[in-house]
Amino acid sequence: MAAPGEYFSVGSQVSCRTCQEQRLQGEVVAFDYPTKMLALKCPSSSGKPNHADILLINLQYVSEVEIINDRTETPPPLASLNVSKLANKARMEKEEKLSQAYAISAGVSLEGQQLFQTIHKTIKDCKWQEKNIVVMEEVVIAPPYQVENCKGKEGSALSHVRKIVEKHFRDVESQKVMQRSQVQPTQKESALSS
Repeated sequence: MAAPGEYFSVGSQVSCRTCQEQRLQGEVVAFDYPTKMLALKCPSSSGKPNHADILLINLQYVSEVEIINDRTETPPPLASLNVSKLANKARMEKEEKLSQAYAISAGVSLEGQQLFQTIHKTIKDCKWQEKNIVVMEEVVIAPPYQVENCKGKEGSALSHVRKIVEKHFRDVESQKVMQRSQVQPTQKESALSS
């Protein structure tokens, strides 16, 4: 049995002072007695309403704990989880990771991998077929993955994919220009430092 002050009920309000003299205050959402880990729900550091920060606190690094408001009644039941939705999300994420691993093992260029990720953000129905990107089973993009490498039946799908490819390479180029301008000092700065 835990000694008084060593157990925290879910829903209680507590205030802690860390060994670095930081004051943390919030609502207990979980407490694990064997590991002395306390989870607190605190107001969002982003300031967004209906959001909260969850802090995991190792009580071995806390110099003081004060119970502000001890909750004695039974906490409300936990919200039910949509297990099939979570399983589906996990399956999709696994497929994405396997697709990325396949692209790397097939020797696809970094540019090809980046283009695939850009297209996949907009159109989920895209996959690798050897080193080619296949979009919606209608458009095939072969290395070196430029607009002119987009092949398929003329129509809205091909046109849409070409626009995505074109925008992707425009964005990549503008990022390169911005990086170069940040790395290279202007002529005026060079002259001043001489």
